[in-house]
Amino acid sequence: MYVFKLLKFALQNIFRNRMRSLLTSLGIIIGVCSVIVMVAIGQGSQNMIEAQLESMGTNMLMIYSMRRGPGQRSINRLTKNDIEKIRNESSYIQAVSGIVQRSYTVVGGESNWSTRVVGANPDYLTIRSWNVESGNFFDEEDIASRNRVAVLGKTVVKNLFGNDDPIGQSIRIRTTHFRVIGVLESVGAGGMGDDQDDVIIVPLDTAMARLNKTRSLDSIYISVIRKEYMSNAQREAEAILKESHGIRASDDPDFEIMNMADIIAAASATSQTLTNLLAAIAGVSLLVGGIGIMNIMLVSVTERTREIGIRMSVGARRSDILMQFLLESLILSLMGGIIGILLAFGIGSLLSLTGMPFAMNPIIILIAVIFAGLVGIFFGFYPARKAAGLYPIDALRYE
Repeated sequence: MYVFKLLKFALQNIFRNRMRSLLTSLGIIIGVCSVIVMVAIGQGSQNMIEAQLESMGTNMLMIYSMRRGPGQRSINRLTKNDIEKIRNESSYIQAVSGIVQRSYTVVGGESNWSTRVVGANPDYLTIRSWNVESGNFFDEEDIASRNRVAVLGKTVVKNLFGNDDPIGQSIRIRTTHFRVIGVLESVGAGGMGDDQDDVIIVPLDTAMARLNKTRSLDSIYISVIRKEYMSNAQREAEAILKESHGIRASDDPDFEIMNMADIIAAASATSQTLTNLLAAIAGVSLLVGGIGIMNIMLVSVTERTREIGIRMSVGARRSDILMQFLLESLILSLMGGIIGILLAFGIGSLLSLTGMPFAMNPIIILIAVIFAGLVGIFFGFYPARKAAGLYPIDALRYE
C-alpha cells in the first residue's frame, strides 16, 4: 500500500507537466531507440554476410597455387593428379573438385551475355550445396568423354533465353557449341556480393581442353564430411599435396589452403565488433538522457521545496521523500525506454521495406530497458537525496 501511494504521487507529478516530462525523457527515448536500431542493423548485416558465405559452401576447403613473390605471377602446379591423390588418400573428404574458370561472352537464344564459365567435376554441386532445378547435371562419363554439355544459372537463363525453356538448346562459348542439360536453383549473392546465379558450369576436362587450353587447375575445392574435422582435413590436404609436389614436410608449400569455416568465423567476429561499437556509441545518448533527467529533477526539487516541507511536517519520512523522487526519475526513464522501443520497431519496419537487413534481438531490447531504468535511478539519486535532506522549517519558509 505504501509503495502504491508513492507511485500515485509520482505519476501525478509527472503528468502534471506532461510536455516537460516528455522532453525530459527525450534523451532516453533517443538512446534506447538508437541502441536497438544500431544493434538490429548490425545483427541483420551479420546474418546476411554469414548466409552469403554459407551459400558458397560451409565445410569447404579452397586450395590455390601460391605466388612466387610480390608482383610475380603464380606457378600453377595444381593438376588433375592432385585431385585423384586427395580423393584416394584423404580420410575426411566428402567431395572434391578441380576448378578452372574464365569470363566469356556467351551466345544463346537470340542474345549474348558476358558471364563466368566454370569447369568442374560432378562433385562441385555437393561442395557448394547447390541443386539442379530442372534437367540434369553432368557425370563422370561426360568428364571422360569431354562432352560439350552445360548447366546454367538462373541469371544466365534470364538474359539468354528469357522465359523460354533452355533445356536442350545450344549455346556458344568462344567457338565451341554446348548443349544445355540443366538449370540450377537460384542461389543469390555470394560472400563478396557477386551474383552466384550468373554462372555456367561445364565438365572440367571439356573446359581445360576446349576453352582454356590448359593442363593446370585454378583451384581445388574440397567438402569435409563434418565441420569439426575442418582443421584435421586442412592439415591432411596440405601433407598430401606436399607429397604430390615433392615438397619436404618442413618446407613452405607452393599452394595455400583457405578454410571456409575460419572465413565465416572471422567475418562474423568482425561484424560483431562493429555492432558492439555502434551500440556503444548509441549508448552514450542514454547517459546524456540521464543527465537531462537529473537536471530536471533538481529543478523539480527546487520548485517543490514548500511541498516537501509540508509533507515532512505532517509526518513524511526522509525515506518517503527519497523514494518518491527516485520513483519519478525511474518512471521517466522507463517511459522513455518504452517509447524508444516503439519508435525502434517503427524505424525497423521502414528499413525492412527498403531491403536493409534488420534483425530485432529481444535480449537487446530487455537490456536497453533495464539500462534505461538504471540510468534513471543513478541520475535520479542525487536530486532525490537533496530533496530528502531538506530541513522542514527551511523548506516551509522557502518562497
